[in-house]
Amino acid sequence: MNKFLFRQIDNIGLVLFRAVFGFLIATEAFGAIFTGWLRRTLVEPPFTFNFIGFDFLQYLQGDFMYYYFVVMGIFGIFVMLGYKYRFSMIAYAIMWTAVYLMQKSSYNNHYYLMMLLCWIMALLPANRWFSLDAKINPELKNPAMPRWVLLVLIFQVWIVYTYASVAKFYPDWLDASMAALLMEGRKHYWLIGSLLQENWVHWAIAYTGILFDLLIVPLMLWKRTRVIGFVISVFFHLFNSIVFQIGIFPYMSIAFALFFFSPQILQKRFLPKKELYIGNDVVVPKYKNLLLGAFSIYFAFQLALPLRHWFFKDDVLWTEEGHRLSWRMMLRAKSGSLTVYVADKKDGAKEFYNYSVLLGRKQQGSVATKPDIMWQLAQKIKAIEAEKGRDVAVYMEAKVRVNRGKFYPFTNPEIDLAAEKWHPFKHSEWILPSPKDLHRPLKD
Repeated sequence: MNKFLFRQIDNIGLVLFRAVFGFLIATEAFGAIFTGWLRRTLVEPPFTFNFIGFDFLQYLQGDFMYYYFVVMGIFGIFVMLGYKYRFSMIAYAIMWTAVYLMQKSSYNNHYYLMMLLCWIMALLPANRWFSLDAKINPELKNPAMPRWVLLVLIFQVWIVYTYASVAKFYPDWLDASMAALLMEGRKHYWLIGSLLQENWVHWAIAYTGILFDLLIVPLMLWKRTRVIGFVISVFFHLFNSIVFQIGIFPYMSIAFALFFFSPQILQKRFLPKKELYIGNDVVVPKYKNLLLGAFSIYFAFQLALPLRHWFFKDDVLWTEEGHRLSWRMMLRAKSGSLTVYVADKKDGAKEFYNYSVLLGRKQQGSVATKPDIMWQLAQKIKAIEAEKGRDVAVYMEAKVRVNRGKFYPFTNPEIDLAAEKWHPFKHSEWILPSPKDLHRPLKD
């Protein structure tokens, strides 16, 4: 075990990834400002639907967030340059984690992966070469790293891809109807818009998605298929970048290849002046047990969280319970309608409540289909009415459709959601059972 985990290997893949990762996270921070994502998501809305339990992050929102993201972008540049790396990476990890937990209307698995990688990278010796830290302090310079560093990164990537593949084994993906739905909104694309509407393209996208996610890590691990895997990876992720426009994730995914190619190839292509480590030392640190224990717990959670929806009642595609933090990417398109009523507890008479004046457009779309956000809205309405001196019950009548199927009742309109407790690991009984034909083919 010691030889397997703590044998020293060359660190060129790690230091190159650090430079690329730093550039990408800096781009993410500055890009959020210049594309208007920050303004729409965290500045203009009077409040956001944060992860439940992190309400205190509401105090950070508003115009202050522009400065916040500028500082975060600067830390990203420092990571890229390897300047005060440990401090800069930890600072970015803390700040991005807060951003991630601030809102759910723009939830994205890629944001979650970026958060995990920030914390993992903060623990790794990624500034021992090709960095300002190593240039300023030559004693820090080291061409090697323990093998466990590489294994941790590869295992994290494998978890992401494997769960993403397994999640696609459900009827609406297997019959290519979900791919057809995804492509329908891209008819207007120049040159490729009409091609994306072809039936064979939908089938190709559906099964390429399954096979790529399932096989890309094994292909990259095996030397004989590594180049083929890399070419497929570049094409796959560039296609996703062009078609789905999902920010830095495709390029970060391409950069994962740095963990698989040999140090000799990476040195020849990128850092010809780097000293290659060719030793065979085994260095067991004093904190070995702490290290093994911490990563064992971390990966146990990573393996367990995507499975938790099986312990909830009903279908995760309907209830959304257990959907987040599970690498369930592009699996469903949901839309819904929501009518809210409040009743003053003094007389019990229900009255219509225009909740839309409280929310932005994207928030309105989220609250109509996500039960935890519905619950949070109920708590918000109750608090607003309490400030007016009214103690109210909040009732919600929601209808939801999945993958452009029929609309079905989603919530029990007779239950006061403001009086309900939120249980993150327990099914909410006010969510009505899923319809029997939830997975109706899109073409029917």
